[in-house]
Amino acid sequence: MQAPTQPSMRRAVLPLLVVASLAFPGSPPASAEEPSPFARLSGRWLGEGRLGVRGGNTENVKCRVTYVLLEQGAQVRQTIRCASESGSVEVQSTVAHASGALTGTWKELSRDWSGEVSGSVTANGFKVAIRGADLNANMDIVVKDVRQIVEIQFIDSALIGLTLILTKG
Repeated sequence: MQAPTQPSMRRAVLPLLVVASLAFPGSPPASAEEPSPFARLSGRWLGEGRLGVRGGNTENVKCRVTYVLLEQGAQVRQTIRCASESGSVEVQSTVAHASGALTGTWKELSRDWSGEVSGSVTANGFKVAIRGADLNANMDIVVKDVRQIVEIQFIDSALIGLTLILTKG
């Protein structure tokens, strides 16, 4: 089986990066009594997963994600770096939450791709849509204790999906 091309890898990991910036615990909007849904994300996360490509090919992926809380937890800035045999990607995103809704922007630095992020906080994490001229995907993020599970489904792409498991630390 042939490994995906470097652009394919970047398209696959880009949503992951955006997703990582959105991996928040499920809770209502922040208030004096309730923490930000981004609070559990703060810090560094490491992990790996599998990228599926049409035709049955898969590839191992390793990622490092860093989250920085902004505006007293109303926003999170994420930097994602992922690598595989076929290439690497680096994505930066900023996401805000209000009343359970997520909005933000993302940018893949080496390809100069960018777009918007939207979604919602769920009971177990986040449900996210990633949109841009070069990439569209839907993502589910589950946060449990010191683990994040990220599932990405690509839309109209040679890529099928990306599954990642990240651990805080």
